[in-house]
Amino acid sequence: MPDLIIRPARADEYDEIGRVWMESWVSTGLAEASEFLLANLRARIRREMENGWSLFVADDNGTIAAMLALHLPKLYLDAVRRARLSGAIARPEVLAFTRTKMPEEMYLRCVRENEKAWRWYEREGFVFEKEEVEPSNGFMMKYYRWMRPAG
Repeated sequence: MPDLIIRPARADEYDEIGRVWMESWVSTGLAEASEFLLANLRARIRREMENGWSLFVADDNGTIAAMLALHLPKLYLDAVRRARLSGAIARPEVLAFTRTKMPEEMYLRCVRENEKAWRWYEREGFVFEKEEVEPSNGFMMKYYRWMRPAG
């Protein structure tokens, strides 16, 4: 399988990125697909872009396999993968790309019930810091930090 191409997202892709985000949520069993959820996620993409996030996509031969939202000033990563492309977000090049943008440290959060995701982050060197309820959706979130190993 050819390598993913990770590139900045284009504004004309925001609607499809919202669909990828929804598919990812649905694949965890934490939500059901709906026009309401899709509309909220699409609106959130535009809102987050206005709040300083940088949005990238992992392009898998013309299909958006994943989105990566980075808030560089806050060293924060948010990434989701398309549900039907198993393992797309786990590919080494996606995390390697993120580390080129935030080479010393980064933070992320993950829904506690999404065990597959947080276990993968832990295998990749992210260290659990805390759990907190996210007021906007009511989910218990696990917060992680990664730091470049000394040496």
